[in-house]
Amino acid sequence: MKSWQGIFVSAVAVAAVGLACSAAAQDSPQESKAAPKAADSAAAAREAKGAREFSGMYSFLKDGEFVQITVEDEGKVTGFVSRYGEGESDKGAFLDQYFRSGKVEGNKLSFTTETVRAVWFEFTGTVERGEGKNPGDEGYYALKGTLTDNTSDATKKVTSHSQEVVLKMFPRS
Repeated sequence: MKSWQGIFVSAVAVAAVGLACSAAAQDSPQESKAAPKAADSAAAAREAKGAREFSGMYSFLKDGEFVQITVEDEGKVTGFVSRYGEGESDKGAFLDQYFRSGKVEGNKLSFTTETVRAVWFEFTGTVERGEGKNPGDEGYYALKGTLTDNTSDATKKVTSHSQEVVLKMFPRS
């Protein structure tokens, strides 16, 4: 919780700087144009750094399955789901499904995987502080939200199953 409080306090401080710069705009219009851009850049950099903290590996649906999340610049998220196949031809084999799209805005996270063997996943939720006490501990962050499992049959009919999930971060070594 402390890291989110720190981000909040930083955001308030940046907003205060922005207001101070706006007030100074009456005296110097040239400076007011540059200062908010610098403040916006600083806020974006702090938010990106905070978001990068929850890059890592998280549990998925079954033991041994996982999702890898990497937060990049400007809120872009890359990664993949590594899961056991459930079809007749791939039962028990590991299947990797890379993200087709992904983004993070604040603590809101969403991603959609590529389709592999007629299955793809969509996640919409948040990144929250989990049960781990220290950075690097198991469960320090958790992805909480809705995971939708989409399956397309031979006739291209899509069946979707949504469930609420909590995916816990694996410990970092």
